[in-house]
Amino acid sequence: MSKFSLEEKSAIITGGASGIGKAISTIFAQQGAHVHILEFNTESGKQAVEEIKNTGGQANFYQCDVSNHKQVKEIISTIAKNHNIDILVNNAGIAHVGNVENTEESDLDRVYNVNVKGVYNCIYATIPKMKAQGGGVIINMASIASSVGISDRFAYSMSKGAALTMTYSVAKDYVDSNIRCNCISPARVHTPFVDGFIKKNYPRKEAEMFDALSKTQPIGRMGKPEEIANLALYLCSDEASFITGTDFPIDGGFIKLNG
Repeated sequence: MSKFSLEEKSAIITGGASGIGKAISTIFAQQGAHVHILEFNTESGKQAVEEIKNTGGQANFYQCDVSNHKQVKEIISTIAKNHNIDILVNNAGIAHVGNVENTEESDLDRVYNVNVKGVYNCIYATIPKMKAQGGGVIINMASIASSVGISDRFAYSMSKGAALTMTYSVAKDYVDSNIRCNCISPARVHTPFVDGFIKKNYPRKEAEMFDALSKTQPIGRMGKPEEIANLALYLCSDEASFITGTDFPIDGGFIKLNG
């Protein structure tokens, strides 16, 4: 058996049809996992599953709003009827730009509902299944904003700080149940979201701003979704069986080498 194999394992990946989530879904399927993509956007979800199946992988799509507690419980219960839930990757998330003064209550609630409550909903529904089957692995997608101050990211930083501390709490509470829980903290990663953000906020200056944002990473470029996915693969594999309760920055040196 090759290293980092996920053969005969089943993985739930939220937001698994675009950006980092799609890269995780793709590489997990390549490594043998049966991938269950929970995605809000139906078209993206169906397309991601089709692409995985066309390359010989196993995948299913479930239209899901992770902020909806009842819907998440129902979907995960449906999956658990036919599959173990060996892996949960809480990747679904949304962003917000603004400091506390220009973050409206509705902005805070929207970010909280997806980035914090959504993570809680999925863990809440999954933990009993993992306990019953004898263990599992949970990955929460945090951010460098969990650990360092980022300008104009008040609501987003709040939510990713919560993802970090939920990781610590779950890891502590369920270590005796053979459930490992870690989180990944990327810096800026080149995804369609970044391209859309630049296009919307810096029209006719896209190339200039892309270069400027890339250089905010000491390594001189943005991360690639596949690089984040490779780290997630390792942490979910049996090769990482001694790792739990840990945050893994993948940031091109941003946290330690800036300032």
